[in-house]
Amino acid sequence: MKASPETAAGGEPARGRSRAIATAAAILAALAILLSLGTWQVERLRWKEGLLADIAERRAAAPVALADVEAIEKNSGEIEYRRVSVTGTFDHTRERHFFATFEGQTGFYVYTPMTLADGRILLVNRGFVPYEMKEPATRPAGEISGEQTVTGYARLRLAGKPSYIVPDNDLAKNIFYWKDLDAMVSSVGLDASKVVPFFVDADASVENPGGWPRGGVTQFELPNNHLQYAITWYGLAAALVAVVAGVWMRRKRPGASGQ
Repeated sequence: MKASPETAAGGEPARGRSRAIATAAAILAALAILLSLGTWQVERLRWKEGLLADIAERRAAAPVALADVEAIEKNSGEIEYRRVSVTGTFDHTRERHFFATFEGQTGFYVYTPMTLADGRILLVNRGFVPYEMKEPATRPAGEISGEQTVTGYARLRLAGKPSYIVPDNDLAKNIFYWKDLDAMVSSVGLDASKVVPFFVDADASVENPGGWPRGGVTQFELPNNHLQYAITWYGLAAALVAVVAGVWMRRKRPGASGQ
């Protein structure tokens, strides 16, 4: 049965209103998403700026005793980049090597267990050595003995591999691609119960005989692109509003199609 002309004509306005409502809802939803993404990036910008300010303040502070950093770690956990001074004896036979690039050169950061006065063990990142100097025999002058004092920065352990694209650590070759504290400890037979649960990076003031390892390798530059991202999302929201306003104004002009 065919619809009468009156019924068909009456259905067109209803369908038009339905399309208009659906279009408006989609536009409003898209606008809300763009604005929320921009606002989220502004919040991230504030957080990142606060973090960078904290790092700058910690870098400028005088080194404190390891016990002070441990107290902070137990209370708040916010020990990253805190200045610290530690004293102990290195066990060079148990070096662990972290694959790294420093000042355009490929090589390794040398993590060496330091036995403290109380018998506990701290893994110290003594610094960078070129790729061809991975083995300690190539840099015997730097294998310092006796009690040593090192100033540097407390560094948190990682909870897990930072990304699936990061290779697995090669324990057999003693090449670490991410800082797995547990693996570093177990791979050289250290007693995990005696190991301090974070690292210390030696700073640039530590000068080893022979020049290697070279301290001061800590990276402080954190990406902070949140302002650009916020501008992008807010810009897209503004563009959407401009497009919708332009379409609406054209339709309102006398003689425009659909009138």
